[in-house]
Amino acid sequence: MFNGLRKGAAQAGDLVAVQGLGGLGHLAIQYAAKLGFRVAAIARGEGKRELALQLGASEYIDSSVVDPAKALQELGGAQVIVATAASGASMSPLIDGLGLRGRLIVVGAANDPIEVTTGSLIFGGRSIHGSLTGTPSENEENLAFSLANDVRPLVEVVALEEAGTAYERMMSGAARFRMVLTTTQEG
Repeated sequence: MFNGLRKGAAQAGDLVAVQGLGGLGHLAIQYAAKLGFRVAAIARGEGKRELALQLGASEYIDSSVVDPAKALQELGGAQVIVATAASGASMSPLIDGLGLRGRLIVVGAANDPIEVTTGSLIFGGRSIHGSLTGTPSENEENLAFSLANDVRPLVEVVALEEAGTAYERMMSGAARFRMVLTTTQEG
């Protein structure tokens, strides 16, 4: 998330949108806010608004109610959209929410393709980039930034004996947002 945002060519104060409020998205919102961007969180359902705002988003777009691309254009167009959802179909319409020379940074691994018209890319100079992780030195910078700026993952800690249950929670999407196994009980 950190390296994708830094390579997104946005400047402090620019609008950066984060699609998805899950394991990657909750970190992306924190990083974007701490990097000085104006952050719009895009997720499904009104129940996620409060968490998005607590994490640092200044705007919340409920994609089950409004067209996120239109909502982003009403905010001036996003310089960067970080797509964390594991769905190419949900990423495709976001391209029209990019401002001039905006970048869609794809970090969510999807099996279906991202579809885009050539006009959406050509007119406006938009682009699509993938981002995985960084080099060892970039990862060290990421950890140092996280520590200095209080960027923390939201985790559920469970005993190692409950690994099966933790795995089921993770696979079902019920985990908020990472499952951590421990050999000692926290008290």
